Amino acid sequence: MPQLPEDIIDRLNQMERRITALSTAVNTRPPLNEVADGQLTVRRTNADGSTAAVLQMGASSPTTVRPVIRIFDGYSHEIFADDILTGGLARPWLQLLPPVDQNQARWPSTTSATFTMIAQSFNPIWQPKMRLTVYTKVSSGATGQVKVLVDGQPFGPTVTAGQTYDHTGLLPGDIQTKFGKIMTVEIQAMASGGTVYAQPVLMYGTQT
Repeated sequence: MPQLPEDIIDRLNQMERRITALSTAVNTRPPLNEVADGQLTVRRTNADGSTAAVLQMGASSPTTVRPVIRIFDGYSHEIFADDILTGGLARPWLQLLPPVDQNQARWPSTTSATFTMIAQSFNPIWQPKMRLTVYTKVSSGATGQVKVLVDGQPFGPTVTAGQTYDHTGLLPGDIQTKFGKIMTVEIQAMASGGTVYAQPVLMYGTQT
């Protein structure tokens, strides 16, 4: 066997060391679906060829001490984000219904013979559907009805006073254009021969 030049032997030895180091790195590095001490951004390609982020994790800048988690929907709306100052959620803002008075006499009410607004609230739209539960009562000998409007449009059925209104349904309008904007919720009632009362006791957004 002819003797190889010394420089080729050296180069073969170097190659062997590099292959060994590469093999070690492959077996010890984190898997491709895991990011250690770094920032990860997952993007989608839209039909028009543009890209949009769907997930961001890790420090948003060199000065950020705590990691950030953000998730986006298909329209680049930030639908989830954590609070890097205290922990917990930064978005969405979750509405909490305050404790309500259980004394019927102090509930929103009306004696009007036509539908009249007796309660109103304003809420940001984060989800396409909503559930709303309203207790209704009527004075002795009277009759009446209760209904709900969202942005001026009927939401759910009109119930006979004395029954519980409990409806889950799509919010009116296009969620893509109304996302994050404020909606108006109205409770309207009408009475005949007395007083109709209504008290909301449960309200939250939900998915389709």
